[in-house]
Formats: sequence, structure tokens, C-alpha cells
Amino acid sequence: MATSQGTWGYRDRFGDAFARTYFRRFGPGVASSIGLGTYLGEPTDAVDERYRESITEALSAGINVVDTAINYRHQRSERVVGDALDAAEIDREEVVVATKGGFVPFDGSRPDDPAAYVRSEFLDTGLVDPDDLARGSHAISPDFLDAMLDQSLSNLGLETVDCYYVHNPETQLQVRDRESVYDALEAAFERLERRRAAGDIGGYGVATWEAFRVPRSHDAYLSLPEVVARAESAAEAVGVGDVGLAAVQLPFNVAMADAFTVAAHGHPEEDRDVSALEYAQAVDLDVVASATLAQGDLAASIPAGVDAELAGETPAQRAINFARSAPGVTTALVGTSSPAHVPENVAAGTFEPLGARAFDAVFQ
Repeated sequence: MATSQGTWGYRDRFGDAFARTYFRRFGPGVASSIGLGTYLGEPTDAVDERYRESITEALSAGINVVDTAINYRHQRSERVVGDALDAAEIDREEVVVATKGGFVPFDGSRPDDPAAYVRSEFLDTGLVDPDDLARGSHAISPDFLDAMLDQSLSNLGLETVDCYYVHNPETQLQVRDRESVYDALEAAFERLERRRAAGDIGGYGVATWEAFRVPRSHDAYLSLPEVVARAESAAEAVGVGDVGLAAVQLPFNVAMADAFTVAAHGHPEEDRDVSALEYAQAVDLDVVASATLAQGDLAASIPAGVDAELAGETPAQRAINFARSAPGVTTALVGTSSPAHVPENVAAGTFEPLGARAFDAVFQ
């Protein structure tokens, strides 16, 4: 598990190589503001090896945040992260490891008949109730998340993950009303509070694609204040002294800045709506930005008006620094399937991000 002593020690070893504010407060310690994403890539041995090399190199160069999910590349990404943590010359206590549960995972490769696989492995075994399954592939029921967390810990070869995200809960809105989804989240949070008390996770969060960055009228909308309230209720029900909800993950980049521009969440102390980023900052929730390079599209070029304001030698570095500059963002995730891109991505942290006024000016 990442610790204050471990992550601050990591920062002391690498911090002088980076610009000010590169390392930021996260949980009990600090985290690099550039993190390693593991979503993209075919489920092959060759891609596994590229990920293994990339993650090992990045962990040894100043990035101490690794993000994955049990369904990424059919569990291969989690297993590669575990291999890289073993291979890198760092201590486990120095690294923030996050994974996610929610989507039904395949095992190593896509089966010939996915529906039959889901039926035999999850429905017929009673691991998932048919009523809890959305789109034939998504569930957030407590027993399912319990089992997926156990499998993730096995895949990673770890006793504890630092942040366990409920993955894309807005998917459930396709089969149930919003209040029922909040109820399901509260039940999931109760189970995760128990796993936190048992030492299996350091904290938990909600990883989304649309839910927190769309208007209230959108079919995929979920209220951050309501999610926080449900986490508070879960902690109270379990009888723990604090709330384990630690972070939210959402897309944020030059082309997808809705988490900063769309005011859809009631401010905790003022009578006004604010963006997801402003709300999270107001209640001390860490924000992890996904899709920092828009799955590679921003590595070649970014809009000229924004590009001119950002520091970095390449478009990819400037796009990374845009996400790192957003108020409230702790870490911006960058895909790590190519060893050739690791030095460039790491070096983005040697440049200063935009200050708050300069960042605001981009949107004026």
C-alpha cells in the first residue's frame, strides 16, 4: 500500500528533476501529476511486453501513479502492472495503484461467444443477478464488486490497492432510474467501506466517462453531491470514523473540457451550480483526468490558441500540461503501451503547468 513515508521518499528521490507542483498531495502522501494509463492495446503477448517495459521504465523515472481496470485488455493490463511493480527498482509503498470494477471481464482473450461466457461464468454461478446486469456487461452489486476486487488483487499480486473505482456507474442508467442507481452506489460503497476497514483498499472512488461532465438534463448525468452524500451514508452505516470516498476519475483534455466548463453540481456552501472540477476541489476529492491525449489524437497537434499558451517541446507534452493545469486535477493519465513514448511523457513534468489565471484565460 502507498504510504506517506514511501511516496514522500519517492518524491525526494525524483522531485528535483521536475518542475514545481509536479508532485501533489494524494491520500496519505503524494502522487506524480502524470500517471500511467493501461486501457489501449490488443490483448496479445506482444502488447503485454510493451506495457511491461513502459511501466517499469516510467516507475523508475519519476511517475508513481498506475491506473488500470479488471476489464482492460481482458485482465491482461492488471497482470502486466503486477509484473512491472515486481520488476521496477522501487518499493510498493512508493506507488499509488488504482484499479476498477464494474464491467464483466473476459479472461485473457475475447471468447467466441461472449454472451454464453457471461451466462456461464457470472449468471449461472449466481455471481451476478440478471436484474443487476446492464447492457449484458455491467454490474455494481456488492457481491460482484467483492469478487472482482479479489480477482484484481490476485491479478496484481498485491494485498492492497490504493484506490478502487466503481467503473462507469452511469451505464446502469440504461436499465434503471437515477434514484435506483444512487441506491446501488450506496450499497457498493458500504461493501467497499468494509473492504477498506479490512485493509484490502486504501480508499475508493467513482470512475466515469459522461456522468459528471454532462448537464443535469443528460440521460447519463449523476450528481456529484448526491454521490458524496451516499458515501457518507455508507460510512455511517458501516460505523467507520471517516469516509473512504477519495477520488473521481473523468475525461479531461483540450477537446473535452466539460468537467471544467459545465456547471451541473450544486456547490456545497453556496447557492449556485459549479463544474465537476470545482465541486471536487471544494469537498477535497482528488480528481484523476483520463483521456489526457484523447487516445492519441492530441499527440500530433492541439488547437493553436491553446497550444500557444502551454509549455512543452511537443504537442503531446503540451496536451499533458493542459490537463495538469486544470484546477483540482491531481493526476493526468497518459497511455503507456509504447516504450518509445515514455521519455517524452515523463519529460512533460519538467515544464510548469499554467497558473489558475492563465488557465481561466484559455476559456475566455
